[in-house]
Amino acid sequence: MLWDTHIHTHFSGDSDAGPQQMILAAQNAGLSGLCFTDHLDYDYPDDPDLFQLDFPSYKEEVQKLQQEYQNRFPILLGIEIGLQPQIAAKNHEAAKACPFDFIIGSSHVVHGVDPYYDKYYEGRDEDSAYLEYFESILENLHTEADFDVYGHIDYVVRYGPNRNRFYSYQKFSDVIDEILRTLIHMGKGIELNTGGFKYGLGHPNPTEEILSRYRQLGGEIITVGSDAHAPEHAGYAFDRVPELLTAAGFRYFTIFRNRKPVFLPLT
Repeated sequence: MLWDTHIHTHFSGDSDAGPQQMILAAQNAGLSGLCFTDHLDYDYPDDPDLFQLDFPSYKEEVQKLQQEYQNRFPILLGIEIGLQPQIAAKNHEAAKACPFDFIIGSSHVVHGVDPYYDKYYEGRDEDSAYLEYFESILENLHTEADFDVYGHIDYVVRYGPNRNRFYSYQKFSDVIDEILRTLIHMGKGIELNTGGFKYGLGHPNPTEEILSRYRQLGGEIITVGSDAHAPEHAGYAFDRVPELLTAAGFRYFTIFRNRKPVFLPLT
């Protein structure tokens, strides 16, 4: 009975979903609980206000739903913070803005450009663009950012010219291993993000090889999230999750309460 701990609603600039819609969808998907993780991205290029989060309204709405569904369906309050070195201090303050249970730190912007857009890839080969993305993760980790797990570590391959056709863990293993070792040393986790299946990649983000490598290196904290922005994607492809985690060497998954990891059995 899995939890979906990466869920977006209309509090995120790229979603129109109502929080209660997401709860009902999660219940219908047979999930045991969920954590809302709406976007906050300071210094987002071209549209700085797109991923600003109304903290008071967000907190009020989630807490109201927690009361409404008390003893029926567990709901946690989280956030997905877009990490960039120049906004580390602002992100630290944001992490204190609400009594968050869980914080995902993610790389959505690399040196002023979101890899979602074609211009990120202009004038260079795809491998160079991907490498810059991974190296930017290390830059963010060296800011001592305040988060619990790093989100969709290979997010970039969702949007590259060839997406993941020529991408592999082995091609970028040096920098990816450094990312994983640094996260483990910091006591941070990663997520199994099933959005890769939704985007037609045929694999989660990160890939199976990275999940296994994280475990081999001693990583223990792993959350599960659909990255849903619409009700129909809550718990997306979660039927694959137990096999994926078991194959990677896990016998449990993780949720966070009051910023503390709670380990739950897969079966």
